[in-house]
Amino acid sequence: MKILYVTSEAVPFCKTGGLADVAGSLPPALAEQGAEVAVVLPLYARVRDRFGSQLKFECYDYVDLAWRHNYCGLFSMEKDGVTWYFLDNEQYFNRSALYGQSDDGERFAFFSRAVVRMLDHFKFWPEVVHCNDWQSALVPIYLKDDGVREERYRSIKTVVTIHNIEYQGRYNPYVLGELFGLDAGWAKDGTILLDGDANLLKGAILCADAVNTVSPTYANELKMPYFAHRMEGVMRQCSEKLSGVLNGIDMKLYDPRTDGRILKNFSAEDTAGKDACKAELQRMVGLREDPQTPIVAMVSRLVSHKGLDLICEVLHDMMELPMQLVVLGTGDQRYEDFFSWAAQQYPGRMSVRMDYNEDLSMAIYAGADLFLMPSKSEPCGLSQMIAMRYGTVPIVRETGGLKDTVQPCESWRDAGNGFSFANYSSGDMLHVIREAVYLYKDYPDVFGRLRQRAMSCDFSWARSAREYLRIYATITGQAWPIHTDTRRALEIPPEEAAPAEESAPVKEAAPVEEAASVEEAAPAEEAAPVEEAAPAEESAPVEKPVPAEEAAPAEEKPAKKTRKTASKSASKAAKADKKTEKKTSSKKGTAGKKKSAE
Repeated sequence: MKILYVTSEAVPFCKTGGLADVAGSLPPALAEQGAEVAVVLPLYARVRDRFGSQLKFECYDYVDLAWRHNYCGLFSMEKDGVTWYFLDNEQYFNRSALYGQSDDGERFAFFSRAVVRMLDHFKFWPEVVHCNDWQSALVPIYLKDDGVREERYRSIKTVVTIHNIEYQGRYNPYVLGELFGLDAGWAKDGTILLDGDANLLKGAILCADAVNTVSPTYANELKMPYFAHRMEGVMRQCSEKLSGVLNGIDMKLYDPRTDGRILKNFSAEDTAGKDACKAELQRMVGLREDPQTPIVAMVSRLVSHKGLDLICEVLHDMMELPMQLVVLGTGDQRYEDFFSWAAQQYPGRMSVRMDYNEDLSMAIYAGADLFLMPSKSEPCGLSQMIAMRYGTVPIVRETGGLKDTVQPCESWRDAGNGFSFANYSSGDMLHVIREAVYLYKDYPDVFGRLRQRAMSCDFSWARSAREYLRIYATITGQAWPIHTDTRRALEIPPEEAAPAEESAPVKEAAPVEEAASVEEAAPAEEAAPVEEAAPAEESAPVEKPVPAEEAAPAEEKPAKKTRKTASKSASKAAKADKKTEKKTSSKKGTAGKKKSAE
């Protein structure tokens, strides 16, 4: 399968947020599963500065966007089994910042138009073009527009991933032709029009063959006005092609056993190194060195949807608990001012750093005991996964990917991998923080097992890649077999690998708590288990899952009983026939004797 992944940022080339982590990790994971993958992104100034010597110039062409006729260069490099393409135009991309420019609409319209125009120059003609957020939302629209005139574009299927629906690419509809080079009919028929604006994300959702979000719960939430930012009607309209695929993290990069960015390595089996990391963190940020006091940490942008209002309401109540608090991040001035003031009220017990420091963030992940994420909304969230990887137990609100990855602790049966609360309420949050703090202090053995379960969770990209391949297979009508490496990892004999038309192949081995995550977080109509093979004839990317225990056809068990019953019946019948024959022969013998006597 040939997949072209379109993104506006990707690690390690350029990053402003979580999209870069996804775009840097998912394509190599798809390639490991056997797909042929290429990624295309703009050639920003920072990419040229850092990787210019490694880039190979392929060719150049001219891209028409409305009345503009602009140069576009194509550079490439091979990395991690993936071909990375970079589209060059200094007018649009030779900037110090990736976003936030006054002409962002024109810049990313050129990028999307150039992706379609440069398809002939890539090393393969893609079967699937996978776009991300509004910056590449015009690609499915341009493919539809060009497909009316050129048949070759009609063979390409498109997928759109919504990382955060708050950012939609909204512009004045009167510039549709001037800015984007599209006919006014795209607005008049409502395809690209919402609330009086030209909405690029809406147009992409309607034009794409499949739409997904970055967690199953977030896919459900986007059908509700509270989360959808005026797009709930569109999401409900497209619910048949909507699914949620949970993001992953780089399990090799975030590995406490080998990570050179932390003071001392440790593992789930031996957490002695975490104690050293905790002491180092306390020294770094000016907290009192006390191994018995749990450190509650936050590494976050300081903005309202991260749930900071809840912390502001009950901070003094939190600090009455036997705990320490460390906050790292920047954001809105009101939150920065509040946390700076609060840190002065609790010297030695609360520390705040108003910047983003990679080394300090890793020290926090490795040294803290509890990680607080009381978000109003969280499409997926990576911080809670990273924290769990380093044995820092999360406290989250049950929304989006937080609900899908964190199961509440049930100490009475050693279940769960963190703490959670459902209502957006400071009282509920405080109650759960209190529960976590006292579990740490009063029941260290129970907390230690909770920490081990958190560290054992599998958030690898391999699982996410398999779900995306199911979506691609569904929209292209292809049968996607289980890759050899996957079969080996699952210990599936080759003859038992189910063909595409079977509804449920073998059950994937997973930690108990992770399995609970999938079952609790993904409603049946939204996300099917990874290990199920999607039938090629399905029109929607995800259908109702077949529970693991129903993997075998329903007739199989009755059939076994029927065979046993049949064999028993045959045995009884045979015995009956023998008895009948004996009786008959006996009667015949008696009759013969009587006749001879007469």
